[in-house]
Amino acid sequence: MSNLSIAAATELKDGMADAIGYFVAPDGPVPAELGIDRAALIACGFEGKAGQCLLVPGGDVVKVAVGYGVPHAGATALRDAAATFARAVPGRTRLALHLAGLADVDRTTASEALVQGAVLARYYFSVAQHDTGTGLDALYLVCGDGDLAPVESGAERGRVIAAATALGRDLANCPAGYLTATRMAQVAEELADRAGLTVEVFDKAALIELGCGGLLGVNAGSVEPPAMVKISYRPDTDPPGHLGLVGKGVMYDSGGIALKGADATHATMKNDMTGAGVILAAMSALRDLGCRTAVTGWLMCTDNMPSGSATRLGDVLTMRGGKRVEVLNTDAEGRLVMADALVLATEDRVDAIVDIATLTGQCLRTLGTEIAGVMGNDAALIGEVRAAGDATDEPVWELPLATRYRNQLDSDVADLTNMGGPNAGSITAALFLAEFVGDTPWAHIDIAGTAQADAPRTWRNKGATGFGTPLLIELATHFPASGR
Repeated sequence: MSNLSIAAATELKDGMADAIGYFVAPDGPVPAELGIDRAALIACGFEGKAGQCLLVPGGDVVKVAVGYGVPHAGATALRDAAATFARAVPGRTRLALHLAGLADVDRTTASEALVQGAVLARYYFSVAQHDTGTGLDALYLVCGDGDLAPVESGAERGRVIAAATALGRDLANCPAGYLTATRMAQVAEELADRAGLTVEVFDKAALIELGCGGLLGVNAGSVEPPAMVKISYRPDTDPPGHLGLVGKGVMYDSGGIALKGADATHATMKNDMTGAGVILAAMSALRDLGCRTAVTGWLMCTDNMPSGSATRLGDVLTMRGGKRVEVLNTDAEGRLVMADALVLATEDRVDAIVDIATLTGQCLRTLGTEIAGVMGNDAALIGEVRAAGDATDEPVWELPLATRYRNQLDSDVADLTNMGGPNAGSITAALFLAEFVGDTPWAHIDIAGTAQADAPRTWRNKGATGFGTPLLIELATHFPASGR
């Protein structure tokens, strides 16, 4: 995205764009610039419904009728419509969207959503010798009335969020042989200056000193060293609050001694660091978006590999803070690495903690691939997470933190085990994490289902989705909510 030009314009000049999208609702006027009336559109099967596009033949510049469902469309509908347009003209790299067909829509909000939708729909990732992807060179938002300020403002915000989301996808799509825990720390350091962040990297020796037995225990079978990356963002003015973010950064999850089955799951386990990746991506955008909240992130990075030195089933790990955990399943490793960071976040006296992780397959079974799970100990914070998810079209659904299941984590030899029974696995995983947050307001987001897409849909592509990046940006920039 570094070479992508995004701009607002009152009109298009020759050569600026090679495809132009015009929004058409199911009723009302059709933009005259489209060169086709409603009767002709209907005759071609185009009714202006959400998800519809019709390419109008004639000329070197492709004109496209873009349906968006209702005249008073919100950000989600517009984001989806822009994505549908961008996918409809895959060979075109200089796109324009004309706002004339958007009646009674806030132009700042609309411009932000349109940029996100179009840019992210054309995202691709490749490490091939011969890159065959078709991204975007330019995107213009045409308002036609001379009032560029709200369009420019929204477009810039959309650009920043789209760039952060693309970074989150890049990190999760990157093969584990390229993106080790050490390299993840280097990426954070490389981003620090340009994003206004402070980065501290804790290597194995430092983690031993800190007593981070969860991260060290998961790392025990890997030849790659672990890294805890602490990222801090501080605004220029006194912050109204301090938000802590904790991310699971398992760069590749084989399951450890409890090896995963030999199926397609293995190929996606490079994305088991999505939680850490989207925290880094989201925090890279905070300064440019004028975030007033102080934010600290802990990225807990390691491989989970089987070897002669790997943690065994029945081993007991001593976590940061002193709790001892009996490991009954080495494939329940995400909660182990995050537990250390949750304790560290409480020691930093943050006002609230949100953790995010590809944690449990049972969350995928419960909520599918488009909705994440959320649990926690604070209703207000969970409400803020849900509101952020609704605003960004990254929905979360609250599952109960049912303490009646806590006894499933009881151990005969330690303070608790890392594994509950065969049922309610998402809940027992959250109950495990709850043991390490004390009284600090805390919410846990399980993105096991939403982190990966098997096929493209609207602005989400096949592969890693970067789910959580826009949500965390929205949460951080509005934290704490009024009335908290």
